[in-house]
Amino acid sequence: MPTTITINVTNNSTTIQNFFFFQQPAAYSGGQQVYTNSLYSQALLPYSTSGAVLTFTMILQYYAGVQQQVQPPQIGQPSGQLAAIQAINLTSAAGGPQTNNTTNMTVSPSLGLSVPTYTAGPQAGSFRIVTPTFNPVLTNYNAGSAVQALSGAITLSNFVTAQPNNNLDCQPIIKFYVQTGTYTAGTVMNFTSSSINAALCDATPGFTTFNVTYNVDGTWTVRNMAVSSLADGTLGLVERSVTPSGLLATIAPNAVVKNEAGTGVISTGNAVNFDLPTTITNLNNPGGLTVFKEYQVGPTNGPFKGTMCTNLAGTTGTFS
Repeated sequence: MPTTITINVTNNSTTIQNFFFFQQPAAYSGGQQVYTNSLYSQALLPYSTSGAVLTFTMILQYYAGVQQQVQPPQIGQPSGQLAAIQAINLTSAAGGPQTNNTTNMTVSPSLGLSVPTYTAGPQAGSFRIVTPTFNPVLTNYNAGSAVQALSGAITLSNFVTAQPNNNLDCQPIIKFYVQTGTYTAGTVMNFTSSSINAALCDATPGFTTFNVTYNVDGTWTVRNMAVSSLADGTLGLVERSVTPSGLLATIAPNAVVKNEAGTGVISTGNAVNFDLPTTITNLNNPGGLTVFKEYQVGPTNGPFKGTMCTNLAGTTGTFS
C-alpha cells in the first residue's frame, strides 16, 4: 500500500463548522508570485451531538502538475481547467543516486507532461518542469506541485504562472493546514491570511497521522502520530507530540548522531523512531555532518547503530 498522510478533524465547538485543507507553498525558482489552492473542504457537525469526524487522506507522492488558465488566478475562483500531472521524484543531494526529477510540458496538440527522466541541474529536494514555447498573450498556464487524495482526486496544490521556454524548479514542503471557512478543492485562496491561527500538520519529521481538534474557544489541538514499534513488537500509531493552537510545542532532543567510531557526539535532534531510514529533525549541528558518510545513530541513551547520512536539508537529516 502507498504511504499516506491522514488528517482527522473533530469539531468540539457548539455549532456546525466548515473546514478546508491546504498545503504550504513550495519554493519556486524565478521569484514569481506563488498561488495556493484549497485541497478539500467539508462542513462538520459538533462531535458532542453527532460523533462525526472529518477525515482527509493524501498519498505521500510528489506530483508535477500543469493546468490551463481560464483567467488570471483570483482568490475564491477556480485556478483553471484542463490539467495534466506526473508522479515525479525529487533530486538527490550531491553525490546521491540519479532520480527521475524532470518532466517536459507540452501544449500542442494538447496540454501534457512527459514521463519524468533524470537531468542534472535542479537543486536537491526539487523537481523540474521544462516549459515549451507558447504565446502567453493567447493562453496562460499554471505549473507547480500537485497532491493526490486517497480517493484518486488530484489537485494542483500550489503553482506559479508558467513562463514560455523556461526551466521551473519546484521544491515541495510537506506541511499542511486546517482552517475554518469554505474553499472548495481547486479554488485559489490566500495562504498568508488563512494560515494565521490555523492548525499545522507538519509531516516533515515523519508524522503520518494528525488528530486535529477544533476547540470550543476557537483554538486548535493537533496530536502528531507516527507508525512505530509497540511493546509487543507489532507496528501501530503512537502519539509523538502535541501542537496546541497550531504552534509546535518544544520537544527535547531524543536522537544523537555520533562519529563512525561512536566515540564522539556530532549532533543531536529529534526522531519519530529509529527504524531505517531514520529522519532526524532540529539537528543542532548540521554543518558537522556530510552526506554519504558513516555515523552511529540512536536514541539519547542508546543503543546506536551504524548508518549512512543519505540526505541533508537544512536542519533535517536522513540516515539509511
